[in-house]
Amino acid sequence: MKYKLLVLDVDGTLVNSKKELSVQTLTTLLKIQHAGIRIVLASGRSPYGLRHLVEKLEMKKWGGYILPYNGTQIVDAGSGEVLFEKRIDPAMLPYLEKKAQKNGFAIFTYHQNQLITTDPENKHIQDEAALNGMEIIAVENLSEAVDFSPSKCVLVSDNETALVALKDQWRKRLAGVLDVYRSESFFLEVVPKFVDKGNTLGVLIEKLKISTEEVMAIGDGRRDFSMLQLAGLGIAMGNAQDSIKACADYITESNDNDGVAIAVQKFIIAAVRPADIPPDKLNAGNRNTLMGNLGIQYTYASSGRIEAVMPVDERTRQPFGVLHGGATLALAETVAGMGSMLICEPDEIIAGMQVSGNHISSAHEGDTVRAVGTIIHKGRSSHVWNVDVFTSTDKLISSIRVVNSVLKKR
Repeated sequence: MKYKLLVLDVDGTLVNSKKELSVQTLTTLLKIQHAGIRIVLASGRSPYGLRHLVEKLEMKKWGGYILPYNGTQIVDAGSGEVLFEKRIDPAMLPYLEKKAQKNGFAIFTYHQNQLITTDPENKHIQDEAALNGMEIIAVENLSEAVDFSPSKCVLVSDNETALVALKDQWRKRLAGVLDVYRSESFFLEVVPKFVDKGNTLGVLIEKLKISTEEVMAIGDGRRDFSMLQLAGLGIAMGNAQDSIKACADYITESNDNDGVAIAVQKFIIAAVRPADIPPDKLNAGNRNTLMGNLGIQYTYASSGRIEAVMPVDERTRQPFGVLHGGATLALAETVAGMGSMLICEPDEIIAGMQVSGNHISSAHEGDTVRAVGTIIHKGRSSHVWNVDVFTSTDKLISSIRVVNSVLKKR
């Protein structure tokens, strides 16, 4: 597979204008993770604010990463380990707060599940807390209340002219110490020096020992420019700013029209053949599933053919030591289900509809059986699979027919 990493901005890209993850986008992203592609969420949100998306996308299972606060950290979604971070020296906070007060700006920062601010009634601050699902902590003096090194601080004002003036002043005065940029017309963000999504993505790429050509990135805003430029394929959303579209390799549909799903289908799913997917990628993340509990492991995948093995042991045998027929049917459904999932279209989902088996012989405890699934009918509304199960000496023990229903996503 050409791409190993898919990097996604969140607001304006991954989620729609209602801040929701659509069914089509979700199922498309789950599908490519089965194929071994890791997802990275690169966002201005906090780690706490990304937790629900990480859970929906099953990134803990598939080994994804998050780059929160526009790149001040790299967090392993599976373990929660912070692999890289830069923070603001707390000694700078009195200066930042003094400037905010002088200009009549509100100021806030983040800490775990809290948003700490001098102006809890500010609408923009309340919206930011709601977006991240954070509790607002009101303080009179931010620099005295913050006893940690923050990832970023944000100044807030509806006076855009004043924010721009302070940004221009700080870019000269704070050069080499802190970086400043406007993420919204009413936000002036202050982050550690040399921090942006592109630079932090570069650190992650180096840690993973992959090339930039193996990275696909999708975004819509100014803070996405550097990662789109770094990636082998940089894609702008249809709702992106014109400057971002101008630097992108491709422009997809908007975030309200499943632009991420459409781009992934065009550049990843359409180019992936099942035979390209290593079995270890298919087996990843199944430890706590029925498949994992029965010891089922995929060994081969190609278009229309799937193979897997299963041990005959205390998990799969009957009390008197032979393979349980129910476990054999579970093996067949597992093989046929994966085969249908790999060949269905991005806007389709698979549901098991019928399974019937003829048990011809038996397998005994200590053996490992092998299932070979071949598709015998691929229709618009159903797939029919024949799954033959053999002992380790190639004796046929079961022949099973599995019918999967092909449904369009709603």
